Amino acid sequence: MSAEGASLPVTPSAEPADPKSLAIEATVATLTELADDSSVPRNVRRGAQSAKDALGKPRTALDMRIASAVYVLDDLANDPNLPTHGRTAIWSIISQLESLQ
Repeated sequence: MSAEGASLPVTPSAEPADPKSLAIEATVATLTELADDSSVPRNVRRGAQSAKDALGKPRTALDMRIASAVYVLDDLANDPNLPTHGRTAIWSIISQLESLQ
């Protein structure tokens, strides 16, 4: 059989993932860790879950989802009962989100 007559199966190439969606996924993973951290107050864990839910709304524009999450997280960062490591995590998440706008 000659090489000219044989055809190779064509597989669709996987499109590269959108960098913003990858960053959102990483941020959601960090929010999940914060929401599951028993060393932070319950209201902070609930707020982290709320920010995660805001980022996951598929029918809302990305900039609105980010703004909603940042608003919730900024309020949490000002909680006087928040341990230092929790505040640092929240600031890091806010920084990641603001870099996407």
